[in-house]
Amino acid sequence: MFAPRRLILMSLTIAVLSGCSGTVVSPSQSADAGSANKASPKTPEIKLPDAAKPSQAPTIPVGGHTQASRRTALKEFGVELAASRQLSEARVLKLIDEARYNPTIIRIVTPPAAGQPRVPRSWANYRGRFVEPIRINQGRAFMQQYANELDRATKRYGVPQNIIAAIIGVETLYGKSQGNFRVLDALASLGFDYPNPKRPDRAAMFRGQLADLIELDLTGKLDARAIKGSYAGAIGIPQFMPGSIKRFAVSATGSNSIDLSNNMSDAIMSVANFLIEHGWQRGLPVFAPVTLPASADKLVDGGLKANLDWPQLRAAGAKLAPGAKETAWARAPLGVIDLPEEASGRVELRTATPNFFAITQYNRSYFYAASVADLAQALETR
Repeated sequence: MFAPRRLILMSLTIAVLSGCSGTVVSPSQSADAGSANKASPKTPEIKLPDAAKPSQAPTIPVGGHTQASRRTALKEFGVELAASRQLSEARVLKLIDEARYNPTIIRIVTPPAAGQPRVPRSWANYRGRFVEPIRINQGRAFMQQYANELDRATKRYGVPQNIIAAIIGVETLYGKSQGNFRVLDALASLGFDYPNPKRPDRAAMFRGQLADLIELDLTGKLDARAIKGSYAGAIGIPQFMPGSIKRFAVSATGSNSIDLSNNMSDAIMSVANFLIEHGWQRGLPVFAPVTLPASADKLVDGGLKANLDWPQLRAAGAKLAPGAKETAWARAPLGVIDLPEEASGRVELRTATPNFFAITQYNRSYFYAASVADLAQALETR
């Protein structure tokens, strides 16, 4: 799951390469293509699940592009990491030495050359990738198969079953597409050879995730040599970055062992816990039942936090939708979000509650969070 900034829409081909249906070009998990992404909420791509609070990592300079300089930088990183986290230096260096540079990943996240045209953002196209018959039908089957697990998560955390199912559906097609890149290689490549020199923060974020991966391995939480995920290092059924596994992954049974790659119960519970930890409020809808005036586009601030309230929206001309009532949402912070069709100049505006913005912490994109909400609604409709 950064400071919001607009990202460039990447192609569906890249989404397929990532091995993560939900990581289109988005790192809730991925990187500029990433999951710890500082993507703009208005950008439908990159997703970095979760990197709302990137872990600190050694501040070793990045930049070596030769094999020798890369290895030197990685070794310095490992020595500092071992000291700062009280890990075995020998084991850290042995694991780091097994990390391999992956040119395919670097190619995926390399920004377009200067002067190349940007693909216009399209809410309809983005939404259509996820809110479609296959994902809806498989999602309903998923909810039936894991009804007990979803029910337990909802009772514990207050996150609706269809929201949990929709996130897993968008991320990995209900666990079927978890990614084919070795995470150790992905994070080492992006941390030490990130291809955009104007984004040193991205390289630092990936080094932090690499540090967390190594710590998880050395403490017996996962096998960094074997585990695979998205090209940005997102792992398992819910596509958590290593830092999110450390902070937000939970066991459905309360055991010390958590398996997000094979244990659907753990994955379901962890998604619900992640949302609660990022502001999900029990009983609130994702969108308020409000009809906005045409001038409401001036209320869009592009941020990832609700900064308005219902009296302010009414003063601006908003009204209750037909048949709607003022329930708990009317007392909560609200925000107006935009879902544009850049080619035509059209834009869809919606009134978001704190629960919408909780979803954006999974993937910092308005398109992503709205698609999750719409898929969840489709899964609930019979």
